[in-house]
Amino acid sequence: MKDLSISKLKLGVIGGGQLGKMLSLAASNWDVLTYIIDPAVDCCAAPVVHHVQQGDFTKYDDLYNFGKDKNILTIEIEKVNIEALLDLEKDGVTIYPEPSVIQQIQDKGLQKQFYQQHNIPSSPFTIYANADEIRTAVANGELNYPFVQKSRKDGYDGKGVHVVNEVKDLDSLIESPCLVEEKVEIFKELAVIVARNSKGETIAYPTVEMEFNPTANLVEFLVCPAAISDEVEQVAQAMAKQVIEAYNMTGILAVELFLDKEGNVLVNEVAPRPHNSGHHTIESIHTSQYEQHLRAILGLPLGSTAIKCPSVMINILGSSGYAGPAKYVGLDECMAVDGFNLHIYGKEMTKPFRKMGHATILDTDINKAKEKARNIQDKLKVIS
Repeated sequence: MKDLSISKLKLGVIGGGQLGKMLSLAASNWDVLTYIIDPAVDCCAAPVVHHVQQGDFTKYDDLYNFGKDKNILTIEIEKVNIEALLDLEKDGVTIYPEPSVIQQIQDKGLQKQFYQQHNIPSSPFTIYANADEIRTAVANGELNYPFVQKSRKDGYDGKGVHVVNEVKDLDSLIESPCLVEEKVEIFKELAVIVARNSKGETIAYPTVEMEFNPTANLVEFLVCPAAISDEVEQVAQAMAKQVIEAYNMTGILAVELFLDKEGNVLVNEVAPRPHNSGHHTIESIHTSQYEQHLRAILGLPLGSTAIKCPSVMINILGSSGYAGPAKYVGLDECMAVDGFNLHIYGKEMTKPFRKMGHATILDTDINKAKEKARNIQDKLKVIS
């Protein structure tokens, strides 16, 4: 991209949610013009972009017409019309991550087969056409409890995942093409953001540790750096680089990992875009994941991933029992906390467990950062 000035470059972003908003904010620092396609003209990204095109990016015509005049296209969501992207690519539009990569990652069954083919450690799995096949496999003794069922497509934020511990859990299986994984005895859930530019250069961010809300299965507590050994850190970063290089992908890849109770590191799944597990990088790392994604897709040198300060990131979720126009309570107390950094996404309506924003808490002492984060979780609520 060295012959194309980044100032006034037309970057098309598929999806206008919070990730599209934060990516567009990073692009504005370089005077890159961001164009968004989203079903909602008042999407999260709308106030900070050059133009919003209202449209359905899962429909061929809407996405093709949006992309045909852009210098570069990228995504903030995987659920997009692949046929349109493949045709745009044939017509000479630069698209990162590559449509063929998005197509594979869209399907968790193809993801697992990819890891198997490339000798990337992941939990054993079997693919099933529907829930009845799973019930038959259990009845025949071919499948034993406990196991985890995952929808092959359209799962996100904990949706499309069903843990089966006993016979009664078979009644609520996902009724769609799926895969079943052995239930891993998890010691820690980790993630590594890794970037690869169009020249093939790669760089990984420090591993983060994730804690999930047990009800919504959403990340609500993220710690950087993770409390792991140097050996596990090296394995996790090397594995993330192995995955992005195997995909031959350009852009940012979030690699979610399991550290099991025997010390093995396993790939859970990946997302080929900026990710919730990288929000903290805005304040705590020299190069945010959003700037890094831009560097990667523009063919620029990748930025430093060194930690400026230890951090804890918390998702700000809609409070249980509230649905309606969003109100944020507890802000005064939280704003008084040293190292508190607030990001509100701009969603007008709240509902239980909806992602409304995030906060990153910085402290040179990670234990103090955790203590501050827990207090903020208790105080900062989204109600209606």
